[in-house]
Amino acid sequence: MTEITFHLNAANKMDYCCRLLRKAYSSQANVVVKGPSDLLKQLDLALWSLTSTDFIPHCHSDAQPHVLSASPIVLTSSIESLDFLPHHQVLLNLDEEIATGYEKFERVIEVVGDQDSDKAKARLRWRHYSQRGYPISTHEVK
Repeated sequence: MTEITFHLNAANKMDYCCRLLRKAYSSQANVVVKGPSDLLKQLDLALWSLTSTDFIPHCHSDAQPHVLSASPIVLTSSIESLDFLPHHQVLLNLDEEIATGYEKFERVIEVVGDQDSDKAKARLRWRHYSQRGYPISTHEVK
């Protein structure tokens, strides 16, 4: 069963996501990042602006198949059709809604900002997972 983790109170979600992806990459985890295309563009730029020693290989889901299969981090605005994804280990959901197809992943990470509106939307996602019996854990962002 898919494990769900909520990372709570991220003051700067973009910086936190970069740190989270750096940690995932260093532990050799494969991550699909799902979110709105404008947010994914910001994340892409942020990942490219890390120092050369912190570089995190990543691509967008529309990359060439050989690039997609070699990338541990894949950015996408849709996972409804999972056939194109090279891995289903971790899903980092940056959407405000539940990611359709999340149950195909071993683990889902939901990053929640410190704004009340973000917390309210996260509560709805929490309720969705909880009502379906998924194990949920939390991680307080420091």
